[in-house]
Amino acid sequence: MDWVTGLRPGVDRSYNACLVIVDRFSKTPIFLPYHKDDTAMDTALLICNRQLFGTKLSFSTAYHPQNDGLAEGMIQTLEDMVSRVCAYGLELKYCDGFTHDWGSLLPALELAYKTSINTSTNQNPAILEKGWNPKLAQDSLRKELVEINPTAASFKGILDKAIDHAVRCMEDSFAYAKDKLDKSHATPYFKVGDFVLVSTTKFNNIKGCEKIKDSFAGLFSY
Repeated sequence: MDWVTGLRPGVDRSYNACLVIVDRFSKTPIFLPYHKDDTAMDTALLICNRQLFGTKLSFSTAYHPQNDGLAEGMIQTLEDMVSRVCAYGLELKYCDGFTHDWGSLLPALELAYKTSINTSTNQNPAILEKGWNPKLAQDSLRKELVEINPTAASFKGILDKAIDHAVRCMEDSFAYAKDKLDKSHATPYFKVGDFVLVSTTKFNNIKGCEKIKDSFAGLFSY
């Protein structure tokens, strides 16, 4: 688990941070609105039972993870989702062009991620966590709803197959990631006339909240 800080205070209870919890096996995320100035006691209540559940607490800094990078990767994904919805969403926007109530988006973003295929497991996190996909809004528009709850007799078999498949996919994913990191990264080559996107990481003159600004600006001609 890790925290996202530096968010603009939301309308609901003035949340200005988000606690991100990720299940290592199923990749299921939990996004919880939080307060940056919460006390150590508030945080301790969240992790006091970590030994009982076999959770290893490993501290890290931004972009320099001292663990497996799972939480950091999820945080980057969450920030990207929030920035895109706040910048281009249909909700009411304020003078700086962003929605303030980002906290209200967390349940929908969490559901969207849970029902999407994860590249490591090649399964939906919801399938590995619960054994079935939750019904989405578009399901109510179908003339005939697909039965998503398997019978009790075949449920265990279906779940076991999904877990076994996910384990194999995770092993392949770890092997691929290791092979990729072992190789040196080739320097990108651009020629005159190519169109490029420019990272806004170092830009300090863009209006609005730093955390939900666009990640890239462009296109620009090289």
